[in-house]
Amino acid sequence: MIKFNLKCSEDHAFESWFGSSDDFEKVRAAGMVTCPQCGSDDVAKTLMAPKVRTARKAEAAAALRDAKSDTEKALAAMRKDVEDNSEYVGLNFASEARAMHDGDKEHRAIYGEAKPEEAKSLIEDGVPVAPLPFVPKRKTN
Repeated sequence: MIKFNLKCSEDHAFESWFGSSDDFEKVRAAGMVTCPQCGSDDVAKTLMAPKVRTARKAEAAAALRDAKSDTEKALAAMRKDVEDNSEYVGLNFASEARAMHDGDKEHRAIYGEAKPEEAKSLIEDGVPVAPLPFVPKRKTN
């Protein structure tokens, strides 16, 4: 996609995206490119500067992608560990955690979902819980 700077016959400037210069010309010739301010279909491309990435900016972008990639890998590993070694209890998380804390159920590793007020109540009552840095995949069946 290419972003073109455009101007109508009334000198209103705007921009729009097209697949190519030929696509722009076809759509413009069909009268389908109009000024958002006045509605004129007498529209032309104006001077544009291409976005050029320098080698330094490319290196910085690659480093940022790699850093993000490391974070994503760590979160994926954490998620796998939680899912492989814990029982998903879904929306029953608060009641299951409280029952284990109160001694009504055997302790086991669980994860699930809780409403904010349920989570706050668990914390206030000293139930050891912590938010996960990801949203659990809801299990069906």
